[in-house]
Order: sequence, then structure tokens, then C-alpha cells
Amino acid sequence: MEVLIITGQSGAGKSMAVNYLEDNGYYCIDNLPPLLIKSFIALIKQGRQAVEKSAFIIDIRNGNFLEDLSVAMEELDREGIKHRILFLWARNEVLLRRFAETRRIHPLGFKTTNEVAIMLENERLAPIRKIADMTVDTSEFKSSAQLNEALAEVLGDAPPSSEFKLVVKSFGFKYGLPVEMDMMHDVRFIPNPFYVADLKYKTGNDIEVQDFVMNSDVSHFFLNHVIEMIDKLIPAYIKEDKHSLTVAFGCTGGQHRSVTMANKVFEDLNQRYRNVVLIHRDI
Repeated sequence: MEVLIITGQSGAGKSMAVNYLEDNGYYCIDNLPPLLIKSFIALIKQGRQAVEKSAFIIDIRNGNFLEDLSVAMEELDREGIKHRILFLWARNEVLLRRFAETRRIHPLGFKTTNEVAIMLENERLAPIRKIADMTVDTSEFKSSAQLNEALAEVLGDAPPSSEFKLVVKSFGFKYGLPVEMDMMHDVRFIPNPFYVADLKYKTGNDIEVQDFVMNSDVSHFFLNHVIEMIDKLIPAYIKEDKHSLTVAFGCTGGQHRSVTMANKVFEDLNQRYRNVVLIHRDI
């Protein structure tokens, strides 16, 4: 099991980092006393579901966290458990502005000002910052997407595009619109196999229906442009910290045209992207 310790200054982005870690397969525990890390790992190993990566968010809320963390690291070393420390920080003036914008009180600021609390925290965190395996300066980050990109780089995770989820869905308008979709295409402009006796009771999963649907220049024009549009939009979705894109194709009954088009789009995307899902809602 890989163990990641997340620590650093209050307001530097530890909570936002948890969202990234959970999305990338880490089992995250916030504010666990360091001395319980070893016991918690032992408990995880006894569970039914295997946990390959775990992350513990530890900061000054945990009393003598520095001393306790040192003991915890020594215990992990003795057990041969791989571990790394990630330290998040930002410039003092940036942290002060963040606390002012959110109107939050620094964890050490209940009996003093946030400015003094930040300086006091810096002093307490100095030893752990020196031994951290990785540090990330979040001072200039304006969005969670920027933080996620930095975390992916220092942690050596796969680039965001490889984990992006694509869902291709077919449906019939007569049964209502899908609840989950980001983009919808109406393919009722394509000649309908329903009115061909030999194809009426088949679906877009049958080659005969697919041949009929695609026996049109407009079908190929539409297919090529939809795929090109999806390819160009994926980087934009990732940049805005979106993790998935659901593209839906609808025809009257959700049996022939929409199924065929969804199948064709899926076949193309599945060759070039890692995480593509195909759903035929109304077959």
C-alpha cells in the first residue's frame, strides 16, 4: 500500500487536494491523529476491498502533530510501508487574503489575528516542510483545475485526459430526455429503418440497420463532425476541472438511428480514449 501524508499551511488548499485524491483512487482520511495511522492501515488491510493508495490529511489541528507524525513515520518505516509527504503552502499575504475572502478564522487565530496566526503556524511547520518529499506553492492558483494539474505532476499520476470519462448514450424521444447528459444530438433527420419491413424489429446493434442508417452522405457528415467536436471539447472540459462528458443521441423510439450513431461514435472514441462507456437506454 502507498501512504501519502498531506500537510501544510491552513488555507493552502489541503481540502481541495482531497477532492483530487479521491477522484484518483486514494482512500482519504482527514484530521486523523498521526499515532493512529499505523492502526488504521492495519484495519484497512483487513477489509474486504483492497486499498492500494491511502492519504492522510494532517495539520496543526492535531495537537503535537509534528512529534506524533515523526513517530508514525518511523512505525511505517519499520513495517516497510511506502510513504511520502506532500506539503502545500502559499505566501503569507495570499493566505491572509483567502481567510478574509471566506471570512474564516485561522485555526490558531481565535485569540489573535489571522496575520499573527499565519506566522505562528509557519514556525511550527518549518521542520516538517524541510523533510517533505514534495512541496506545491498554491499562491498563484485561481482554480481547482490548476491545483489538480500540479498534484498530478508531483505525484506522478496519469495526465487528466487519460482519466476523463466519456459516456455515449442513445435514447428515444418518446420516452423522455435522459436525466444525465451534457450534450444532445437529435438524429431524426436520418431516414428511419422502422419503415423498412425487414429492419423494423431489429436495432442499431444489427449490421443491417447500421448499413441502412449509414447509407447516406449526411449521416457520415454528421458522424465525422460530432467526433471532431468531441475531440476538441475534451481539453476544454478538463481545463475547467470537469471529469466526464455525456453525449446523447436521440431518435423517435431509441431503437435504430440513435443506437447506430451511438455505436459508431463509441467505436471511434474507444480506440483513442481509456474510459469510454456505451449506454443504450431504450433498447
